[in-house]
Amino acid sequence: MRILLVTDSFPPNCGGSGWSTYELARGLRERGHEISIVRPRPGHPPHGTGSYDGFDVAEIGATAPGVPFIRNYFKNERLWRQLEGALVDRIRAHRIDIVHGQHVLSSLPAIAAGHRTRIPSVATVRDYWPLCYWADLILDPDATALCPACTAGHMTRCLRPHAGALWPLTLPAIPYMRANLTAKRRGLADASAVIAVSSTIADDLATRAPELAATRLERIPNPVDIAAIRAMADASPRPLAEPYVLYSGKLEINKGADLLVPAAVAARLTCPLVVVGDGRLRGRVAAQAQDAGLDVRMLGWLPRDEALGWVRHATALVFPSRGPESLSRVLLEAGALGVPTAAMDTGGTGDIVEHERTGLLSASAEALGADVARLMADRSLAARLADAGRQHVERTFDSRAVIAKVEALYIELAATPCKDASDA
Repeated sequence: MRILLVTDSFPPNCGGSGWSTYELARGLRERGHEISIVRPRPGHPPHGTGSYDGFDVAEIGATAPGVPFIRNYFKNERLWRQLEGALVDRIRAHRIDIVHGQHVLSSLPAIAAGHRTRIPSVATVRDYWPLCYWADLILDPDATALCPACTAGHMTRCLRPHAGALWPLTLPAIPYMRANLTAKRRGLADASAVIAVSSTIADDLATRAPELAATRLERIPNPVDIAAIRAMADASPRPLAEPYVLYSGKLEINKGADLLVPAAVAARLTCPLVVVGDGRLRGRVAAQAQDAGLDVRMLGWLPRDEALGWVRHATALVFPSRGPESLSRVLLEAGALGVPTAAMDTGGTGDIVEHERTGLLSASAEALGADVARLMADRSLAARLADAGRQHVERTFDSRAVIAKVEALYIELAATPCKDASDA
């Protein structure tokens, strides 16, 4: 088949979306399919090209002013129309059989282009962009529960941490925010099939987005090239001779970075806590660590081989995300490398970490700290959980099995007549 992947992130860098798209593209290529890749690039020239591992990437640039909300309009509504036209031209020129949008900027134009050219369209949902304007379902940093719905009242509340002291001036943006979210859901509903990468995202799409009631919804996880991860990690020397606990990811509220030091304090951690990653809460985490007298070593973002080396040799991985997580790549990598994990029970984390079987799950920073302490003190427990986690990741998330499911979906959709669509 001739498959067009439309992705916000390519080539892969530090984020999970780019690596998941790359492993999908590579796996499909290995199965004999012809892969084309298009990437929207707001704030870049209209046309560009790139390449990675033998994949040619067509880049579609667009104007993107730096003004909040106005920038979002240019990155969404304006870009959707421009990208849709470019995809229609490419589908016709390359005789594409199926188009697959990978993320928020790319999915709706891919679906619309599929309709105009009468080929099947697939969209993968890796986070909560169809359900939340900010894509994280976090009402505010102090909320203990997730936002139940994007109502005008909830949007007023969630604007405050995003806009700061000037939040009253942003209230006129709420009608746009609601219209933007409605457009995303309606556009997504037109896909031939929607792939949710975790059971939680699938359930939330089914219950929170009634526009998708008649849309085919499949749960297929992100593909993980376990053999490549292990080879890269095993080639890295042990970075510390002493035991250490590792956190790897963005230092942001939704990732629970503010809970990291409280969890370490609750664990009475005496070994180093190594932080691979960066974000807006870096200074806060560093100050918390200093006040608590903890040995916290903040390394920032690292090349992938180095980051995997730190995961491979960690005594335990701590995952404090307040979520909701979709399907964390670092948890999949830790599982593939046999590293015992203590995680907050949020979103799709339960698809990877099953409490007391493949890891430990908790609901608070204090309980997370207690789980870290258990893993450090009870090495037989840690070994049992790590071994079960390794088997679970191999069985469920290895790229060969995942890509076979995606390929089967493509073949089925290609054999099904497409809905009538305008060719305008």
